[in-house]
Amino acid sequence: MKKWLLALVGILMATQARAQSAENIKRIEAYLNNIKSLEATFVQMASNGATAEGRLFIKKPNKIRMEYADPVNVLIVGDGNFIVYNDTELDQVTHIDYDDIPASLILANDIKIDGKKIKVVDFYQDSGSTSITLEYADSGDLGPITLVFSNSPMELKQWKIVDPQSVEVAVSLYDAKKDVPLDDKIFKFKEKKSPKKGYKKK
Repeated sequence: MKKWLLALVGILMATQARAQSAENIKRIEAYLNNIKSLEATFVQMASNGATAEGRLFIKKPNKIRMEYADPVNVLIVGDGNFIVYNDTELDQVTHIDYDDIPASLILANDIKIDGKKIKVVDFYQDSGSTSITLEYADSGDLGPITLVFSNSPMELKQWKIVDPQSVEVAVSLYDAKKDVPLDDKIFKFKEKKSPKKGYKKK
């Protein structure tokens, strides 16, 4: 009899935990979908010891700008069609498809964490924060992304990814301002034109 009661209690607790997790996932989904724009200072740390910081700007749908501070000479700009990675020191420009980066998940207008296109790989919550790891159901070589939120109030505090070189990269946000007006011009990348060589008389 006691074993039966223990089993019943265990089933009820597991059911309650699943319901609570589902409720929290819906809360995260609603929070992400309600963000129209975001501006924050970011600190980036990698498992190989590399660190960087700068300013982040997001405007939905799919617009992003990450301005890295010295001594990192990098600018990342996404205008909704593709993302530009600009090494300003070497004057090198690389174009990246949104489908090739897991962080593009947080830039969408309508995020549905329903297990169809986006599925939950891991979920954890304590008294102060909530962590959820998501990946596309048809991800191919694209790795998952972990989002970390404060609970009260709910705010996006960090995202973590693993790059193709198996380096974990964590981007933490500070002094974030939600739904601020951002000019579309800052999400357009203008490539520097090499100066034309004029004709020199001998």
